[in-house]
Amino acid sequence: MKKLLLIALLVYVSTVLFGQKNEKLAQQINTDLAYLKDLYLYCHQHPELSFQEFESAKRMAAELRKIGFEVTEKVGGNGIVGVYKNGEGPTVLVRADMDALPLAEETGLPYASKVTTTDAAGNTVGVMHACGHDMHMTVWVGTARTLVNMKDRWKGTLVFVGQPAEERSGGSKQMLADGLYERFPRPDYALALHVSATLPVGAIGYSSGYALANVDMLDLTVYGEGGHGAYPHTAKDPVVLAARLILDLQTIVSREISPLEPAVVTVGSIHGGTKGNIIPDEVKLEITLRSYTDEVREALIEKIRRISKGLAISAGLPEDKYPKIVVRDEFTPAVYNDPALTARLTTALKKEIGDNNVREIIKVMGGEDFAQYGRTNPKGPLFLYWLGVVEPEKAAAAGRGEINLPALHSSKFAPLPEPSIRSGVTTMTTGVLELLGR
Repeated sequence: MKKLLLIALLVYVSTVLFGQKNEKLAQQINTDLAYLKDLYLYCHQHPELSFQEFESAKRMAAELRKIGFEVTEKVGGNGIVGVYKNGEGPTVLVRADMDALPLAEETGLPYASKVTTTDAAGNTVGVMHACGHDMHMTVWVGTARTLVNMKDRWKGTLVFVGQPAEERSGGSKQMLADGLYERFPRPDYALALHVSATLPVGAIGYSSGYALANVDMLDLTVYGEGGHGAYPHTAKDPVVLAARLILDLQTIVSREISPLEPAVVTVGSIHGGTKGNIIPDEVKLEITLRSYTDEVREALIEKIRRISKGLAISAGLPEDKYPKIVVRDEFTPAVYNDPALTARLTTALKKEIGDNNVREIIKVMGGEDFAQYGRTNPKGPLFLYWLGVVEPEKAAAAGRGEINLPALHSSKFAPLPEPSIRSGVTTMTTGVLELLGR
């Protein structure tokens, strides 16, 4: 009998010392789950385009005020910042992006978005959360609520950032320019998540070091001397020059960048001419560049300038007709997950959700302006991870090559709300508690 009592006591002590945090975390999420599901449906059905997140920002601000955050609105446009102080300790920034995409939703879900609006060009477009920012906002609110209800387990300061215009790569830059790190507590760590269109619910993915790429957009105009299509010898055809240029640009990655350095040069748009028998005066190209390091990024831009100029010279064009290159002010720097922070947080996450559910994945050439929060002087460590939101059976079937899953930015993409919300709140809260836990 004494032996059984001793075993029971040891089990009880072990639970108190090592399992109580997990139990309270699960209990708190269970308590909030219905509320968070309703919030998710609201966010999904009320999407707003980049720089138009007026109602989304109001709702997120109200959610934070309701639980005791000191909230400031209209930071860098529609950005919001919530601060919650709980004694002496580190400061952790948690970011969620709020904007949606100009797509008409085709998921067939009963709660599908039916919103239409006018875009910056004056076009009437459908609007949907095709990149999962509705899930990001829901998890963000759920994490804030959970941390406030577990404030006996941590010490420090929370800075919750609701960011506009991630899809246009301007929101984080504008918030920083509006004094995010001067007007509010400067973070020791910055965390974010992004839904994954391939990982199953319950799993997360991460990359240590570079996780997402530098992204640049270039506008390039090729000039020529127009004329009649029947007499090409009297003109200098910019259509032919543009075609040559497109092929020549592909040699940048294959022959001028180290094969050990990832890089992408994609000409995604070409427009020129009005009629088949008229040689035009110019052709316009739109180009996207992807890289990881600043050195490769700068090299790509320089080589495009050099090749374009050389092509014009070879065609006998005067200097005033050399190609015009404009690098748009939309640069998104590469997301670099601090290796030490990544190791620390993934260790904590493995303890919380299991080793098999924390998966190291390959880095991608997509962009995410969360990177800006770590590019200030001095630089701060970042960690962004991927949240699985796909039904496990579908994810497994896709892994076997039996089906194709809707990608991010697809009109058919939709996260599985539950248990994605639970998984997101569990993992993000676990990360914050690891950094702020007593």
